[in-house]
Amino acid sequence: MRCYDGLICFGGSDWWYHNRGHYDMQMCRQFARHVPVLYVNSIGVRTPSFSEGAMFFRRVGRKVKSWGRGFVRIDSRFGVVSPFSVPGTWGRKVTSCVLPALVRRSAKRMGIAKPLVWIECPTAAEVVEALNPVAVIYQRTDRYEEFPGADPKVITKYDQHLKARADMTLFCSSFLFEEESEDCQSAHFVDHGVDFERFRDAGSELEAAPDDIREIPRPRVGFVGSIDSHTFDARLFVRVVRRLPDVNFVLVGSCSLSQRLYDEPNVYLLGQKPYDSVAAYMAACDVLIMPWNRNEWIKACNPVKLKEYLAVGRPVVSTPFEELRRYREHIRVAAGADAFAAEVRGALEDPGESTARQERVRGETWSAKAQTVLDELVRIGITVGHAPRSALISC
Repeated sequence: MRCYDGLICFGGSDWWYHNRGHYDMQMCRQFARHVPVLYVNSIGVRTPSFSEGAMFFRRVGRKVKSWGRGFVRIDSRFGVVSPFSVPGTWGRKVTSCVLPALVRRSAKRMGIAKPLVWIECPTAAEVVEALNPVAVIYQRTDRYEEFPGADPKVITKYDQHLKARADMTLFCSSFLFEEESEDCQSAHFVDHGVDFERFRDAGSELEAAPDDIREIPRPRVGFVGSIDSHTFDARLFVRVVRRLPDVNFVLVGSCSLSQRLYDEPNVYLLGQKPYDSVAAYMAACDVLIMPWNRNEWIKACNPVKLKEYLAVGRPVVSTPFEELRRYREHIRVAAGADAFAAEVRGALEDPGESTARQERVRGETWSAKAQTVLDELVRIGITVGHAPRSALISC
């Protein structure tokens, strides 16, 4: 039996400026009920480019601000550290030299001496052994080798190493799990959870609509999430918008695309919102959409917002991708602007039963997902040492 006394997570996002609904962040919150958790803000998988224009300076600015926070104890069981990291081949060598010491110091402040190491950001593969982990969990959420600006050869090398090294590899895409599980020492399909009660209650109108969306006339069609070139099909979106001039489209999330693409009278770009208010924005819409690109990134994705949309209970229209196979009876799927616009119109005219959509994800909570992982860890002989009674087993 191997015993750990805390969790160190190398996250794929930054706690201070990304949406906190991400898989790694939510699972860390659940693990913090049992052991101390140190969340290490993303050390990055790509090199920012000046070609991004204003977005380049925004990315650099917010990362520098995050670095300035250093180590922050959120509460007695949860801490966040923002390590200085340098992109590129030379930068990764520097980072691998200085990062372990910083993480060890921060872990010590959280009372973690025997860590279970969770890796979502594959570049952390270079430093994991320096932490002397009790065990390693690799979260294969997305195909980071397909991420814009990433070096596919480097990321593929890290990915292959981690799948062979990790005591447990978690997939949240059934497509990726089916395709790659045999490459892993121990593969498990544990997909995204959802804060079910939060989103259900918002959909039941137990929360008031935020002021900035309440002023927008109905019908409202909403997209909530990051608006980026590798995920969001901007051209499709604009074509759909122009086919439905009597419908107002609301975009809630950070946007790295040119806002000129949304220079339509019935489009409202509201910007990124705190996670605690996301459910209210979804609930304030009559239809929720996922106008994705058709590429390898999307093919292997399983977006968190899928279950959040369903938990809110609003009808959902999406372009096709592999993971929808498991939700087909609850999602309107369309490829092409004409078909997508027709499905949006159909959903407005006949929204269907919200209860059926909500019931589909009622049991898909983050606590249930974390419990699945904890149970599997115990099954393979990895358990909590010096844990509170709420933990499964104590060494």
